[in-house]
Amino acid sequence: MGSNLSQFTEIASWFFLIYGSIIISGYLFTAIYSLIEIRDYKRRNNFEDDIALLQSLNLPAISILAPAFNEGLNIVENVRSLLTINYPSFEIVIINDGSSDNSMELLFAEYELEKKDILYHNFVETKDIKGIYKSKNKAFKNLTVVDKVNGGKADALNTGINICQNSVICCIDVDCILENDAMLKLIKPFLNNGNKVIASGGVIRVANSCVIEDGRIIEVKLPDTFVARVQVLEYFRAFLMGRMAWSRVDGLLLISGAFGMFDKQIVIEAGGYNTNTVGEDMELLVRMRRMMQERDEPYTVGFVPDPLCWTEVPQTWKVLQRQRNRWTRGTAETLWMHKKMMFNPKYKVLGMLSTPFWFFFEWLAPLIEFTGILFFIILFIFGQVSWQIFLTFFLAVYSFAILFSVTALFFEEYSFQQYKKPSYIFRLIGTAMLEPIIYHPVIMWSAVMGNFDLLRGKNSWGVMSRAGLSNPVKKQKK
Repeated sequence: MGSNLSQFTEIASWFFLIYGSIIISGYLFTAIYSLIEIRDYKRRNNFEDDIALLQSLNLPAISILAPAFNEGLNIVENVRSLLTINYPSFEIVIINDGSSDNSMELLFAEYELEKKDILYHNFVETKDIKGIYKSKNKAFKNLTVVDKVNGGKADALNTGINICQNSVICCIDVDCILENDAMLKLIKPFLNNGNKVIASGGVIRVANSCVIEDGRIIEVKLPDTFVARVQVLEYFRAFLMGRMAWSRVDGLLLISGAFGMFDKQIVIEAGGYNTNTVGEDMELLVRMRRMMQERDEPYTVGFVPDPLCWTEVPQTWKVLQRQRNRWTRGTAETLWMHKKMMFNPKYKVLGMLSTPFWFFFEWLAPLIEFTGILFFIILFIFGQVSWQIFLTFFLAVYSFAILFSVTALFFEEYSFQQYKKPSYIFRLIGTAMLEPIIYHPVIMWSAVMGNFDLLRGKNSWGVMSRAGLSNPVKKQKK
């Protein structure tokens, strides 16, 4: 028995070592590719380009689609932000997805809404629409508000696709705050590419604790809570060191549901958002890319590394766990729906690199990590732990985790320098040192429970309560 246990221990130890080494190697390659892509982007783009774009008469009109469910805390401020976007021609479509709070009352009062009979096409099947509203005030003539029966975010976006007028759509979360030039920058991939661009995405930043006035970020501040502060580092890693690299090799599988731009016709041909998954943003892009490659049509997906959109992230452990549980289920559902692509050379980079990476190192990683913890507990019970090897391995992993976060912080400082105070940098480094010990185990457990809930057939979002982005300084002045 002892001999068998020792042999099993050696095999398992080598497995975890090799798996961890592959993950670390993958992260190193993404860091290198991301740095090259950010450098090239900074060389290609400048402020003068945006001014020239703004003066152009050939920019395509954009329809901004913003689903809203119980967003009363932020909705007036966020619609005001959208209305002041610096872009020549756009419409805003707010889709109230059966909210039970006072969202509609607030919109009626602020924007002087009245019901209108507007013809639209049912490109994608959706829940019933209660009413379509326009503002009596000519200052808000490009604002449309749709009130519908609750059907979830995907169904709300499909409703917006049916109603909107323009050929380019931008799908955002209504609680987001956009940079004034966000549309000018996000439209660039559609203009400057030889192949057909079917979608483009940008960098999302954390708005918690930032000073907001009239729907604009006027001062970037580091979040007060540890939970929100760690997510600043997470977003640095995900966008500046992850998606930049995948964009470099044209292997993006995900454009954030908080802010993404799409070719409306391609979205319709792909069938719109899937209402049967909680990962509708990832699943739509994968389905669009799969459709284009099966048609053998040249295309690409753009990505802009500028910080274009600011969003409120969970500030409590409970809400954070619900969010990560849902992300895990959405990833698993998407990979299962499109399992035909995995290791299939017909889909090129997507089939041979992107989908295998997401399967083995995004979806599977928390399960393997959890298994490793159980393995360690078993070794400890049977007195088989080599503490020297354990501590060496632990320190190596811990050091790499900190190094990776600090590198992401360097990328932020090299590129856009949103956090200008030196004290913010030191606090983020301190947060990076605590993250592997305090924060990461919670994220791992949330992913494990996400897979368990998926097996149980859970398909709901869960309650995503928000604190709101209203400015406390402004409230005191009143």
